[in-house]
Amino acid sequence: MPHYRDEGIILRTHKLGEVDRILTILTKEHGQIRAVAKGVRKTSSRFGARLEPFMVADLQLFEGKNLDTVSQVEQLASYGAQIVADYPKYTAANAMVEAAERLTRESSNSQQYLLLLGGLRALSGSEHEGSQVLDSYLLRALSLSGWVPELGNCQSCQSENPVAFSVHTGHVSCGECSLPGAVKLGAAGLMHMRNLLAGNWPEVATVEPGAKSNVSSVISAYLQWQLERGLRSMSMVERA
Repeated sequence: MPHYRDEGIILRTHKLGEVDRILTILTKEHGQIRAVAKGVRKTSSRFGARLEPFMVADLQLFEGKNLDTVSQVEQLASYGAQIVADYPKYTAANAMVEAAERLTRESSNSQQYLLLLGGLRALSGSEHEGSQVLDSYLLRALSLSGWVPELGNCQSCQSENPVAFSVHTGHVSCGECSLPGAVKLGAAGLMHMRNLLAGNWPEVATVEPGAKSNVSSVISAYLQWQLERGLRSMSMVERA
């Protein structure tokens, strides 16, 4: 049976039998995989605590017909404790890993892995507001999946002063042009979206609460439109 080694982020777990667990993992080189961790629910398990959601691990796995099998685990980073201890961080992290799972089911690359890794690290370290880390992650993850929002000039007339974003097309429009599903965010709201997409955190930190809330709603709607259904975790996300 062929075996391989990769580093991965634990996205989700669920019980299998009395002592085993099935893991959904986003790996750096092999994309999203599902693997069995045998005996990890035993109190004597050597690596059960290393295979919880938000954990980053160096894994050795055996390739199986339907499910791979985890044989060795070395913990690389543990973001779980800091995230679980803070409810806003926890809800944001849950939405991030659910989005990652949905976006990488068919195909993935190391960029998706590194993006999620950076997002979880930022959440655990309280580098930025949790909900804004989530919004930035969602825009970037959608872009890596091919749904890049076009936030420059108005799609119709090329005006340099757009004020609305269409969740259906991913383009912006000015006050004179109307695109399907366009939501008026104003210049400040669209600039906030650009800053989130670019990771311009000093500017993100200064945005007004109203613009922040409106942009968060639009990003959630854009994600839902592209995935054809929303994320269950988004309803639990705490916004400042």
